[in-house]
Amino acid sequence: MRFTYKASIAALSTAAVLSGGAFSASAEQLTGDLKIFLDTSNPAPRATMEGAIAKFGEMHPDLNIETTIIDREAYKTQIRNFLTANSPDVANWYAANRMKPYVEAGLFEDVSDLWAEPEIAENLASTKGAMTIDGKQWGVPYTYYQWGIYYRKDIFEELGLTEPTNWEEEKANCAKIVESGRACYAIGSKFLWTAGGWFDYLNLRTNGFDFHMDLANGNVSWEDERVQKTFANWRELIDMGGFLENHQSYSWQEALPFMVQGEAASYLIGNFAVAPLREAGLTDDQLDFYQFPVINPDVALAEDAPTDTFHIPSGASNKDNAKAFLRFMVSPEVQTTINAGDALGQLPVNAKSTVDDDKFLNEGFTMLSSNSPGGVAQFFDRDFPAEMAKVAMEGLQELVQDKLGTATSVANPFADMAFSSRVNAGA
Repeated sequence: MRFTYKASIAALSTAAVLSGGAFSASAEQLTGDLKIFLDTSNPAPRATMEGAIAKFGEMHPDLNIETTIIDREAYKTQIRNFLTANSPDVANWYAANRMKPYVEAGLFEDVSDLWAEPEIAENLASTKGAMTIDGKQWGVPYTYYQWGIYYRKDIFEELGLTEPTNWEEEKANCAKIVESGRACYAIGSKFLWTAGGWFDYLNLRTNGFDFHMDLANGNVSWEDERVQKTFANWRELIDMGGFLENHQSYSWQEALPFMVQGEAASYLIGNFAVAPLREAGLTDDQLDFYQFPVINPDVALAEDAPTDTFHIPSGASNKDNAKAFLRFMVSPEVQTTINAGDALGQLPVNAKSTVDDDKFLNEGFTMLSSNSPGGVAQFFDRDFPAEMAKVAMEGLQELVQDKLGTATSVANPFADMAFSSRVNAGA
């Protein structure tokens, strides 16, 4: 889907949400073109980005901005093609290993000069590592967000449950939820990555951040007995019937109604799920959040906090305009606005921004800033190399689908040597 912004009454009206402050993008009036490709196809992110782009267009009335919004899953399969031929000036993507293939292929522009500017160097310092490969920076972040367990507080109260803090309490809660005729956990694994979130947390809680990263970097075999322990913990939940049936048929969005309708009591997911859950009718009195509980008390708590990013393709035709847009999007005021609870509902990357007074954002900020001493991971398909992640996530979906649901199945789905060797070969 494509739309074009020029100076117009409609654009100024759309931008009103962002018009409250002074912005730190260049005061120089831009001319020419700016072509932006985005994967923000869900309603709240789309509206947020459209508003931000309209504000940027208001600041530069002689700039022609053409924005193309692509379905999020389709974007993942199309990005290499559009970066290679007729590339846009700005494209959004992800940090860490997810950007590495495009950096190595020469498809992303080195923007280390932006990171040398004091406002970015100082205010985005905490995210610099996630944007750095070979000592250079290849984009800027614009949002990050917590993962954790979002749950139906009213169902917990009905069943006499409290937020669990350890694995035994988590399993005891799940048993009571299953007894009530509900699934403990909604999940939609049609696009594979949601199962990766479950592996992340189970492995981080079982073996810790350093081990998890060693596995991601190919320094540990998937057949390691410590990985098998992670899968054994997962098996405990699956064997008790904890997960939504037929989840492989649903996207993450398509699994939300089961939680809204009370057929599932919780969802391990990112904070991006809050907006559609609210839009579907759940109130903050019904919806709550807790940190994934401790499994191994000897392991420090670590979290997934994926970072979304903007990049300038190396083939871009309007790189100066693109850099001005990146400066604008990471400025304190824009960061505060686009990450507010009624917008992206996520956390700003600029240290001078403020966190919106939103229940879930405040809980996530507190968790990430004061209760994640073990470290912060990006996410399974961002931390693990693309080849390994693809093969592994196929196995994880199969695992949740049926391998651990049978009494004869093994604890580690990668104990099949042929499959395991494919995973390890991706390292």
